Amino acid sequence: MEALVYFASWACLLLGSAFCIIGGIGLIRLPDFYSRIHGGGITDTLGAGLVMLGLMLQAGWSLVTVKLVLIMLFLLLTSPVASHAIARAARHSGLEPKLAGEDA
Repeated sequence: MEALVYFASWACLLLGSAFCIIGGIGLIRLPDFYSRIHGGGITDTLGAGLVMLGLMLQAGWSLVTVKLVLIMLFLLLTSPVASHAIARAARHSGLEPKLAGEDA
C-alpha cells in the first residue's frame, strides 16, 4: 500500500509539473492576450492542484496535509478569479480579442 501511495504521489507531482510547463510554453506561443490568459489560467490551476495533491500524498495524515488542503482551496478559488479579473480589465481598457483570420 505504501508503494502505491508513493507512486501515485510522484505521478501527481510529475503530471502537475508538466501542466505548469505546458502553461508556461502556452504563455509564449499563443497568439493574443486572451488566449494566453486562458491557457495560463487553466493549466496553472490544474498544475498547482496536482502538485498540491502529490505533496499531500507524500505528507500523509498530518498538520502539513491540512495546511496543503487550505493552500489548495485558496489556489482553486483565487486563480480563476484573478484570470477573469485581468481579462475583464483588459477588455474594459479597450484591448480587443484577435479574431480568426486576422493577421498579426
